[in-house]
Amino acid sequence: MSASPTAQTQAIGELYVAHSDWLSRFIQRRVGCPHTTADLIQDTYLRLLTSGRLPEQQDARRFLTHVSKGLVIDLYRRKRIEDAYLVYLKNQPEYLAPSLEEHLQMIQALTEIDTMLHRMPEKVRQTLLLRQFEGLSYKDIAERLGVSISSVEKYMVKALQACLMLYRTYN
Repeated sequence: MSASPTAQTQAIGELYVAHSDWLSRFIQRRVGCPHTTADLIQDTYLRLLTSGRLPEQQDARRFLTHVSKGLVIDLYRRKRIEDAYLVYLKNQPEYLAPSLEEHLQMIQALTEIDTMLHRMPEKVRQTLLLRQFEGLSYKDIAERLGVSISSVEKYMVKALQACLMLYRTYN
């Protein structure tokens, strides 16, 4: 459904009035924290507002469910990454501790890298990880994945293109 900005804002307001209590209960059951629930509700409607797409009335709950589930998944991914980073920092000398700003930047960067990796097709992601973290040759990767060396080369190009795009967002 497409509408003028004023009509769209009004439609989102109506959607909010009609579904916010239900959406609140839906999200609260998944995250357990009323403050986080409120943030995710706000983010859900913000996504609707910025996307310019509104669901038809009969599809509203399904659409809100889809958007909010994605936000909950993002929240848990970010939490998992932040927890792992905190464990890493605990094992470092205190003088290497990052400032709060550096800490937040690192969490943001790690979250974006994780998102990039999860968006890659499985074999592209595996190729990148096997090459970069296990140091396998293209021949060894091809054997492990059961594909040709030329496929590994193509996967690596796709993976490096994704990395380059992410790099460009920071520079």
